[in-house]
Amino acid sequence: SPSCPRDGGTCPCRVSSVLNRDVKQFGKKHMFDASEETCWNSDQGTCQWVTLDFPRTVKVSQLHIQFQGGFSSRLCTLEGCRAGEELVKISDLYPEDTNAMQISFAAFQVEETVLDKLKVTFENSTDFFGRIVVYHLGVLGERL
Repeated sequence: SPSCPRDGGTCPCRVSSVLNRDVKQFGKKHMFDASEETCWNSDQGTCQWVTLDFPRTVKVSQLHIQFQGGFSSRLCTLEGCRAGEELVKISDLYPEDTNAMQISFAAFQVEETVLDKLKVTFENSTDFFGRIVVYHLGVLGERL
């Protein structure tokens, strides 16, 4: 799978914000460390996002997102592009927000798309302040 390296290496990933700028506790790397204890926690504000820049071109077929219940997004917009091109909308995804104490896992089939960059925008947070909490972000597909 073309998801970010789990070995603590630098992740070719950017996020809109980190809660209290506390990267050590809530930074983006926690979405890829395979730990149930750690997460990326955005700061407040509308439309938080994550972008992934893959080191090689990939064909994406599935997206897995594990949210903290109560801090998920009712609508996620998926955009992607080839290197050097502008982002183009791929699809809208509608995760379900389960019980506020739970971690809700969403798996989406994505129309197979060849890209070098993927952006997930969390358009409509279930949290009053717009915060998003993601324990796991995984992209399934193949390297080309």
